[in-house]
Amino acid sequence: MTLLSVENLGFAYGRDRPVLDDISFTVPQGANVGLVGESGSGKSTLLRLLLGLESPQKGRILFDGAPLQARDRRYMHAYRRRVQAVFQDPYSSLNPAHRVQRIVTEPLRSLKIPGDHRQMAEEAITSVGLDPDTLTRYPHQFSGGQRQRIAIARAIVARPELLLADEAVSALDLSTRVRIVDLFGEIAQKMTMVFVSHDMGVVAALCDRIVVLDRGRIVEAGETAAILRAPQHAYTRSLLSSIPRMPAGQPQDPS
Repeated sequence: MTLLSVENLGFAYGRDRPVLDDISFTVPQGANVGLVGESGSGKSTLLRLLLGLESPQKGRILFDGAPLQARDRRYMHAYRRRVQAVFQDPYSSLNPAHRVQRIVTEPLRSLKIPGDHRQMAEEAITSVGLDPDTLTRYPHQFSGGQRQRIAIARAIVARPELLLADEAVSALDLSTRVRIVDLFGEIAQKMTMVFVSHDMGVVAALCDRIVVLDRGRIVEAGETAAILRAPQHAYTRSLLSSIPRMPAGQPQDPS
C-alpha cells in the first residue's frame, strides 16, 4: 500500500527558476525513503510541500490516496495528527522557556488528543532513551544529542503514521550523530519515514529506498542496495564518494 505519493510536482518562488521540476516518487506504507542532495537541490522546499506549508504549483501530493489540501484547516488538523516532523537544529526547535513535559505534550494539546498526557510523554521520552525525570527540566540543561532526542519524542508522542525528518542529525557532532541515527533506525521499524539529508551515508544507513535530487530534479531513484552497488548518475557517485568514515575510538558523550 502506498502511503504518500508525489506526482509531477513543480514549484518556484515568484518568477525565479523552478526550485522543483517534475518530481515524482512514492513512499509505501512501512517503508523508509531518503531524499538526498546537496544545498540547493530543492529537498527542503519539497519537505515544506509535504508538510503542507506550501502548495505545489504543478502536480499533486497524495496522502493515503487523497490529495493533500494545504489550505483546508480542518484537513490539515487531521493530517498533522498522522504526520509529524523532526527538524535540523535541536537548539532552536525547543522553546527554552518551557519544561520538557510541556514541549513533548504540545502536539497532544494542539491536536486535542485525549488521554493521560503525562503518561504519554513518559512513554515517548523513555522510548528515545531518556529518563522520565527529563520531563521536569528545561532544554538548556541538556546536550545537543539529548535535545534532539526530546524533539524526536515530541514528534512521536501522538503516534503518527509518517515521520518527516529534515537534516535531523546534521547539527550534531559525529559520535552523537551515530547514536541518533541508531535511534531513527529503531523508530523506522515502527512507522513510515521520509528522511531528508545531504549526507548519503546517513540516508543509506536508514532507508530502504533513495531519491537523489540535483537542482530541483530527480536524477536517480531506487532501492538503496542497488544504488550503493551501481549508481547510474555522476551526481550520485559524487555523493557516495563523499561519505565520511567513522573514526575509531570516538569519545562517549551523554547524548
